Amino acid sequence: MQDLRVGSGPTPKVGQTVVVDWDGYTIGYYGRIFEARNKTKGGSFEGNDKDFFKFRVGSDEVIQAFEEAVSGMAPGGIRRIIVPPELGYPENDFNRKGPRPTTFSGQRALDFVLRNQGLIDKTLLFDIELLKIILN
Repeated sequence: MQDLRVGSGPTPKVGQTVVVDWDGYTIGYYGRIFEARNKTKGGSFEGNDKDFFKFRVGSDEVIQAFEEAVSGMAPGGIRRIIVPPELGYPENDFNRKGPRPTTFSGQRALDFVLRNQGLIDKTLLFDIELLKIILN
């Protein structure tokens, strides 16, 4: 886990909803991107909350590594995490827990890596930005 930018303010508590932006890469499959920040926004983090990924901390909605990374972040922070398969998607299925790729090509790339048992390293890399904490 590496902080690319440290945020400021409180960190999210269990039960609070967080809004994040994220990139995902397959390390063992030529570093292929399976999710990238919305390019139509020019790489900036402007946009409506509905454009971003939201989840409730402690709700078991996301993979363990993602949850652990976000729970220690403050708004405005960007964190890079390397996710070994055991902290990644359960049963190699991104439909069981988030975050999920939002494009068909991203889903296909991630699915290809997760389902090729023993042939491809399933280690993933995520860059996560915590945009805001929604007080419930």
